[in-house]
Amino acid sequence: MSDAEWAVVRDAMPVPEWLEGRGGQPEGYCHRQMVDAVRCLVAGGITWRAMPADFPAWDRVYAFFRRWRDKGLVAEFHDRFRDRVREAADRDPEPTAGIIDAQSVKAAASVPASSRGFDGGKKVNGRKRHIVVDTLGLLLAVMVTATCATDRDAGQTLLAQLRERHWRIALVWADGGYTGRLVDFARDTLRVALSVVKRSDDAAGFTVLPKRWLVERTFAWLMRSRRLARDYEGRTDTSEAVIRWSMSMVMSRRLARRPR
Repeated sequence: MSDAEWAVVRDAMPVPEWLEGRGGQPEGYCHRQMVDAVRCLVAGGITWRAMPADFPAWDRVYAFFRRWRDKGLVAEFHDRFRDRVREAADRDPEPTAGIIDAQSVKAAASVPASSRGFDGGKKVNGRKRHIVVDTLGLLLAVMVTATCATDRDAGQTLLAQLRERHWRIALVWADGGYTGRLVDFARDTLRVALSVVKRSDDAAGFTVLPKRWLVERTFAWLMRSRRLARDYEGRTDTSEAVIRWSMSMVMSRRLARRPR
């Protein structure tokens, strides 16, 4: 990271427990080096043991990554960035609308059979990333499942998580894979209007569909991180953490380029 970007990242980092009198002890490592090391792994797609020698030992970096994943610190870190990007764009930190979609990716041999499946429609053996983004394309909720999970079943859980975290959400756009009982569940249980944006039958070739292109752009942002070109993680919550790290990189660079 440049000094300008580190200043942005430092301001968004969660406060350690020992600074708030909640126990623990001061860390014995440099936060900038640790964050840089994790970002290097996510962006470059390297393995943990291939961590460059300029960074701390790989097992210490992995312990840092694992602690942030298990304690929810990476989610807090990511959400602070999202709120600041929305405020910089003259938006309210709490969104009122979102777009939901899913992406199937191949899984590496390190992914256990219990958390992988086969997507018959896209002919992909691996995992599926279900995400909800706001109208700026920023991540609001993420869930990783086996590819055999249907969009409707996964969408029900994901929308419930979204509604719990973002109470102002009232409208979510989706594609044709989210029709049926999910629309009724969203309306009756979550009080969220699920609007299905369908492709016109008269359209020929590629067409940009209203609102749905926003979530596709977010998937394109994620695929810039080589660690996400394929799912290498043994656990689904690790995959979700890597997605949040990738999006935090997108947002921190955007904020660092914006003049203060």
